[in-house]
Amino acid sequence: AWIGPGIGPQAFQVGPEVRAAFLDQDAGSADFFVLQTEHDERWLADLAGLARARLLRAGVARVESSGECTWTQADRYFSHRRDPGSGRQATLAYLV
Repeated sequence: AWIGPGIGPQAFQVGPEVRAAFLDQDAGSADFFVLQTEHDERWLADLAGLARARLLRAGVARVESSGECTWTQADRYFSHRRDPGSGRQATLAYLV
């Protein structure tokens, strides 16, 4: 499997309810969340890491990641979170 560019772990903020939903499914998911601010309990989430872990658990033997962050690399990638307005977003999943 290949995980393409997406918002990186240094930029993707989630609330405690999102983290809790992942932890309800797999306690090991805690490794992919870093507390950003204690005041409002916002977490930074590593989406590519979460996806990689799930793929490996599902039996996918090899998982590669681009390591590219669409949020921080504005010169290379569009990011709806960074530049809202287009109303378009796409995800592609392909099984062989």
